[in-house]
Amino acid sequence: MKQIKCNTYSIHINNWEAVNNYISVGDYSSLFVVVDENTLQLCLPLFEEKINAKFHIILTQSGEKNKTIDSCQIIWNKMIHLGADRHSLCINLGGGVIGDMGGFAASTFMRGMDFIQIPTSLLSQVDASVGGKLGVDYNNYKNLIGIIKNPGAVFIFTDFLKTLPYKHLLSGFAEAIKHGLIRAEDTFQKLTHVDSLANIDWEDLVYESVKIKKTITEADPYERGIRKVLNFGHTLGHAIESFALSSKKQLLHGEAIAIGMIMETYLSYLCDFISLQEAKDVKNKILKLYGHHPSIIPNIETLFGLMSKDKKNKGGILKFSLLQKIGEGNFDQEVTKEDVEKSVIFYKA
Repeated sequence: MKQIKCNTYSIHINNWEAVNNYISVGDYSSLFVVVDENTLQLCLPLFEEKINAKFHIILTQSGEKNKTIDSCQIIWNKMIHLGADRHSLCINLGGGVIGDMGGFAASTFMRGMDFIQIPTSLLSQVDASVGGKLGVDYNNYKNLIGIIKNPGAVFIFTDFLKTLPYKHLLSGFAEAIKHGLIRAEDTFQKLTHVDSLANIDWEDLVYESVKIKKTITEADPYERGIRKVLNFGHTLGHAIESFALSSKKQLLHGEAIAIGMIMETYLSYLCDFISLQEAKDVKNKILKLYGHHPSIIPNIETLFGLMSKDKKNKGGILKFSLLQKIGEGNFDQEVTKEDVEKSVIFYKA
């Protein structure tokens, strides 16, 4: 069992007693557990076995396509119907979609009720559950509507990773790789030297990755500066993910971010931060794990249209988070359209 203390909350790893203590001390009027059809079947039974309290279940539909205001309305209506109030607790049991959407719904219901995150996917355990970003997609734009609000606590259980298909483990693994690229070169090298995820010590990986994100988010809670480095791979990655979502192509978040990291590593080379050989090395190591998917990349005009809604932009100018060097990120880098086109060619080659 491991614990990471943040400024306003704690992250507990593999500690069910801590969940029960949190609920008991909170003296909540009622408990609501938000799940989707997958966590209802695969994760809720273990939660029920370990938790010493009664709770209501709120069922939502899985998948990024359902991370919408419409789904929040379902959650709000269910809370109203079941008598939730500002003294209730919302427990988000699921992956990034549940955590983002359930946290947003709880934070806006009656101007805010307490919520905790129990992330069940690797992606949500190493990334989405930490840092307080909450929200939904809107008109096929990723996370366009949302707020920043920390949970009461985060409880991570690596046993839940046993329920995931290999592809979903890989998706979360991309965010751990990103943390290495922007903050710890040795972590990046260690993670990309694996041939398979089968023999990884998940508790150690989650702990080390969460420590990196925690340090960065605490230094800049509202993303005014250094926290922007966490967006490395995401300006292009989110655009590609949004395109896949709108065109009904199958692409998980981490798969899109893996593509985005390759392209934005090349942009780091074009900005004279790293060498061409380093950019090629990052590309080869990521492709070894995630394969090559050039057909998923939209044309440059579509790509720019999608990037125009990126939250890092200012005054219509695209702002990228890139690599100052391998193991150190930077932010607010202006990049030309011509260089973005070159990064697409670099990925496709």
